[in-house]
Amino acid sequence: MGQKGTETRDRLLDATQESVEARGYFGTGLNQVIAAGGAPRGSLYFHFPGGKDQLVAESIRRAGQTIGDAMGGLADSTSSAAEFVDAVLRQLGDRLEGSDWHQGCPVATVALETAAGNDLLQEACAEVYSSWETALRAQLASRQDADDLAVTILAMIEGALLLARAHRSRRPLDSVTRQIRVLLS
Repeated sequence: MGQKGTETRDRLLDATQESVEARGYFGTGLNQVIAAGGAPRGSLYFHFPGGKDQLVAESIRRAGQTIGDAMGGLADSTSSAAEFVDAVLRQLGDRLEGSDWHQGCPVATVALETAAGNDLLQEACAEVYSSWETALRAQLASRQDADDLAVTILAMIEGALLLARAHRSRRPLDSVTRQIRVLLS
């Protein structure tokens, strides 16, 4: 695929991610994605022959990788698990607030809407969540309860993002940050 094709594909994925995060899977229409991505309809089906489900699944994986990469950078720049989780929550909170409360978790809305009935999207969501659990587990490796704790902390982060978005306030993120510090002490 040439540079132009890659750019078109990336624009479609960017538009999909933005729409899915703001409006959910069912609120995202292909015509909206095509218009926002500045691409002809034929490009959508050329790059994503599986249609909307393939487009959304790849968008979720891509967004998950972006957040996973950011977590990797934070892991390299922090000295403890508590400091790492603080930094992750701060970064996710900045992202959410900076988007005027539209960009919470790029996976949560799709997981809630489709995971029970769409195997392709359930698999994409599960892959991303598993990769984030792995990143958390790596920071907790010295603890005997690292597996359970990684899942617990991820659930707390996801819940805090949902509540922060609903309240349009960082207060839930701040509360969870304090409680995770206690949990990790």
